Amino acid sequence: MWAFINNQFVTVDQAVLPVSDLSIQRGYGVFDFFRTAEHVPLFIDHHLDRLRHSASVLRLQLPYNNVELKNIVRELIRKNSLSSSGIRITVTGGNAIDTYTPTTPNLIITQSTLTMDAAFDPSKGLHLITEEYVRELPTVKSINYLMGVYLQQKVKDSGASDVLYVKNGFISELPRSNVFVVTTDNKLLTANEHVLYGITRNHILQIATSVLEVKEQPVSLTDVLNAKEVFVSSTTKRLLPVFSVNGNKVGNGNTGTVTTDLYQRFLEMEHQFIKKGW
Repeated sequence: MWAFINNQFVTVDQAVLPVSDLSIQRGYGVFDFFRTAEHVPLFIDHHLDRLRHSASVLRLQLPYNNVELKNIVRELIRKNSLSSSGIRITVTGGNAIDTYTPTTPNLIITQSTLTMDAAFDPSKGLHLITEEYVRELPTVKSINYLMGVYLQQKVKDSGASDVLYVKNGFISELPRSNVFVVTTDNKLLTANEHVLYGITRNHILQIATSVLEVKEQPVSLTDVLNAKEVFVSSTTKRLLPVFSVNGNKVGNGNTGTVTTDLYQRFLEMEHQFIKKGW
């Protein structure tokens, strides 16, 4: 398997960083992750724009423009010949002699096999627990997943699927997903602050406007518990319903019609994107 590091393609076992890199020493760096389907990188322009935003906030200068990055990705896809995959672009804080000050970033692009369901499976759903927490610099897709990884044992011990971050009674996100609430009067709510603005999230907001009223606003845990439906979104999940939170059933405890409909609409958007090619 091939990877790209800084200015060259190498085999994965050769894609190494110095121990002085700030991603190792301090967990300082950003990344973005997108899928390919039929060798087409889905929504790549949106992902590269978000990567550039994340890097800018952390004051990291990307060594390539978006056109150059797309050409590198294109060549990586060709070399690895993986039709369905996940591609991750990581930008680190660079090799810091003092182990603290950002320097010229290291850039790594890797590709791995990733298989997605061809159709929506309504039997799949999440059981969440909550945790009082807000991520640092939440609009940045940072490599720092300290809390999410730390909470994995708590999630497992609770018999849950994942954790929902809450602060002062208001929700934000899951460690790797955005959250949507469908109210009993058919409004779609999603948190407007303390969240990563997911690419799938943005497309759902675009799609949903033709189906129901959409609002980006503060969303309380009470809104979640009183919802008709709750679902999460991410690159690797598309849309996935939430069946319970802290042991409390959401809606009727099954996949709702709005979630199902939006999933199908998002899947069609994907198919149109693939058909267009790049």
